Amino acid sequence: MNLDLLKATARAMVAKGKGLIAMDESAPTIAKRFKKVGIEDNVENRRAYRQLLLSTPGLSNYISGAILFDETIRQTTTDGVPFADYMKKLGIIPGIKVDKGMKDLAGFPGEKVAEGLDGLRERLVEYYAMGARFCKWRATIEIGPGIPTAFCIDANAHALARYSALCQEAGLVPMVEPEVLIDGKHTLEQCYDASVATLRALFQQLAEHRVAFEGAILKASMVISGLEAPKRAGVDDVADATVRCLRETVPASLAGVVFLSGGQGNEEATAHLHAMNARHPALPWPLTFSYSRALQSPVMEAWLGKTANATTAQQQLQRRAKFNGLAATGSYKPQMEKEAVV
Repeated sequence: MNLDLLKATARAMVAKGKGLIAMDESAPTIAKRFKKVGIEDNVENRRAYRQLLLSTPGLSNYISGAILFDETIRQTTTDGVPFADYMKKLGIIPGIKVDKGMKDLAGFPGEKVAEGLDGLRERLVEYYAMGARFCKWRATIEIGPGIPTAFCIDANAHALARYSALCQEAGLVPMVEPEVLIDGKHTLEQCYDASVATLRALFQQLAEHRVAFEGAILKASMVISGLEAPKRAGVDDVADATVRCLRETVPASLAGVVFLSGGQGNEEATAHLHAMNARHPALPWPLTFSYSRALQSPVMEAWLGKTANATTAQQQLQRRAKFNGLAATGSYKPQMEKEAVV
């Protein structure tokens, strides 16, 4: 493990005013999103869409890295350049999703555990050789009657820690994503309690597995009311609760924290990130974004699988990347959403 290189990569991932684009949707997930807007799902359309995203002019001004899916890192641009090499030329760090999805946790109805540790050491060596420099592993924690249980939290924390140790061994920065799901009727307070328990367990396991925090990134969900909650907390309350949760659980030596949008609206996710940075400017770690739908939804809706729509679609990504880059420095203003162009 070369800790200096891991630290340098992790710092670059959370550089001031920049964040990450999560374009690591599995084939079934992107098929659902394509279907929703009427795009035919096939290998070429998936490849073309990922190239559309990465070839957006000026993207590296606000995007430091991109999380890829296994299919994508093996593909090339229309000019035959492997995507990882293409990204490096643009100054965008290639990353790769390595978990194999959530499976039912035996004996614990309604709860799941992420799988994918078998053969991971060998896969990481291959991904590094292909150009990846960081990885992502996602686990999900659901809030509901009697859940999450401590066992579910611990099982996922243990898997995240084992994955992280293997990543650093292979020279890859581990991004750990214990997503507390936004689905449901839970209150802000219930989300806070579940988030604190999840992050405490995670960092205990990371420490026990001798993971170097300086070469690791947390991909966190915000402390937020459930989508079906009768009364949802406001932007400032979400920002304050999220920062308080991080202060109580996250080591100061961690390289940085990036947030998932997790079912929030595009502007909602941006506003929350801005409020955290504007209201809490003196934190031990950078707070930025690692969004998927909150960056991509307007792009996909504009593109519709048609070459003629490429420029308009890329303008949508330019806007959302710029706004979130500003939010990462506490400089975003909601009235910016009314601008016609970047």
